[in-house]
Formats: sequence, structure tokens, C-alpha cells
Amino acid sequence: MNNLFTSLVRTGVPAAVGWLVAVALRHGLDLDAAAVTGVLTPVATCAYYGAFRLAEEHLSPRFGWLLGYARPPKYQTPAPMLPPT
Repeated sequence: MNNLFTSLVRTGVPAAVGWLVAVALRHGLDLDAAAVTGVLTPVATCAYYGAFRLAEEHLSPRFGWLLGYARPPKYQTPAPMLPPT
């Protein structure tokens, strides 16, 4: 797969999970929609991504599947440009 698709999947899956967790917590905690949208969704998304990214890096690459794709995108480092002489 190309890096663009991989990066989009690995961004979209945590965003969707964060939203689902926030909606579920809204019903369990009786929060208003503004609190869910403004605070809880980004916090849940960041926590989900951070936890599984750290697990992927330090425990097992298999945790990458919980981010939507088993490996992070790999970008090529461009060769350094020499100044003109």
C-alpha cells in the first residue's frame, strides 16, 4: 500500500474509535453534546492512538492492526542538497 493510504487509515481509525468511545461515555456519564465534541472526542482519540502506537513500538508490531494498518508509513529521507559553488 502506498504511504498516503496507510497514513490516512492510521489517522481515521483512531478518530472513529475516539468518537465512538466519546459517544458511549456521553450516554454513560450524561454529558452534553458540546462536552463530547469539544473535549472528550479529541482526548479519547489521542489516548487511543498514543496507547496503541506505544504498544506497537515497545511491545509488538501486531498492535499496529488496532490503528487500522500493521505498520506505520515509511517515508524516504531526501538526499541533502549541496549548496551551489
